[in-house]
Amino acid sequence: MTIKKNKKISVTESPSHFDNLEEMSVEELVTNINQEDGNVHLAVQKALPQIKELVVRIVKRMEQGGRVFYLGAGTSGRLGVLDASELPPTFGVPDNMVIGLIAGGDRALRQAVESAEDDPDKAWGELQEYKVDELDTVIGIAASGTTPYVIGGIQHARKNGLLTGCITCNPNSKVAEVTEFPIEAIVGPEFVTGSTRLKAGTAQKMILNMITTTIMIKLGRVKGNKMVNMQLTNKKLVDRGARMIMEEIKLNYEESRLLLLKHGSVKKSIDAYKKR
Repeated sequence: MTIKKNKKISVTESPSHFDNLEEMSVEELVTNINQEDGNVHLAVQKALPQIKELVVRIVKRMEQGGRVFYLGAGTSGRLGVLDASELPPTFGVPDNMVIGLIAGGDRALRQAVESAEDDPDKAWGELQEYKVDELDTVIGIAASGTTPYVIGGIQHARKNGLLTGCITCNPNSKVAEVTEFPIEAIVGPEFVTGSTRLKAGTAQKMILNMITTTIMIKLGRVKGNKMVNMQLTNKKLVDRGARMIMEEIKLNYEESRLLLLKHGSVKKSIDAYKKR
């Protein structure tokens, strides 16, 4: 598969609104970066209808056992892996429910892997290792919207009947063109020209938070506003869970803690207590 790159300068590669950064004071630098970050919220807000359309369809598939796969390279890929890795401890779900794939593999999480993102067929080969089917969703994450690894993966996935979405920060990008449900958060030029780890990365992280948090809530992994299925991986979380139980069923702290340690989650503890 051959991906043609758009020769026009993209928004994410456009010159910064600021110049002579090296001549600014620390106060000026942090103030101006913060000023630019203020545009991220507005850009994501404009994309809310697109986010909703994708999430509604993902939930229906995941209720039937479907999974979500992120595809990305560089910062975008790392953000996908980060979001996927945080879901099991936060919501107590299996680690194969949302899976992040990054061009170049796990080594690329810590260092750049040369040319890893330039193969448009690589992502589909990696997805096939998971035996993907029509209940699964593939979300491409590409700030520029031109990454061959992501575009090719989306094209293959869509041809094979998978639901496809993407998160990009350029309007009218190639990845949006080939995706059923694109999400475009147009944050404008970066403070440091072309450094999409800044505003684009922040927008992508915000959207990933929205997508998976909403999915987990709709799948029943939250009660009220509490993470009742979180994994008890440290003392802080055991303490938090015990206090959730205290609030819900009015036991004292030590009784709540022991109940939690016996059953392994807040939800299971409360359900077991109410069945007595």
